Amino acid sequence: MPTFVYMTRCNGCGNCVDICPSDIMHIDKTYRRAYNIEPSMCWECCACVKACPKNAIDVRGYADFAPLGHSVRVDRDEEKGVIAWRVKFRNGKKDVSLMAPITTVPWGSGQPELRDVPAPTQDQRDSQHLWSEPEMIRMDDGDVHTLKSNGLKMKLGVSY
Repeated sequence: MPTFVYMTRCNGCGNCVDICPSDIMHIDKTYRRAYNIEPSMCWECCACVKACPKNAIDVRGYADFAPLGHSVRVDRDEEKGVIAWRVKFRNGKKDVSLMAPITTVPWGSGQPELRDVPAPTQDQRDSQHLWSEPEMIRMDDGDVHTLKSNGLKMKLGVSY
């Protein structure tokens, strides 16, 4: 889902430019607003959507995600720590909300320094898993986590 910018909401802060891995978000020199210079080259990571403090960046949905005539709206809620995509279908009768935690963190925080992390053991080196993979996907205790085990509750109309 390539991104686009609502110019009336954008304040030109440049957060999207700093975080875009494909370097396609730029600031217009005349209007001081962000824009996507090449939507077809978008990696669809939605990092810019998550980083925008003004909810000025939105996504265009594909036909397999939501049929023609739909709208996709992104809502970032800093207080709750979630980002949600709301898909409204063209008949106006069906709304689907997809919610995920905001996983962006300030630059340089959240990641341990490699010098402070113990080196992988021989068993970890011989494993088919990446060195930190089980810990990062929260399977280091051998159990698959669920909504209940994470203290979350299912809400009507929200897909997890």
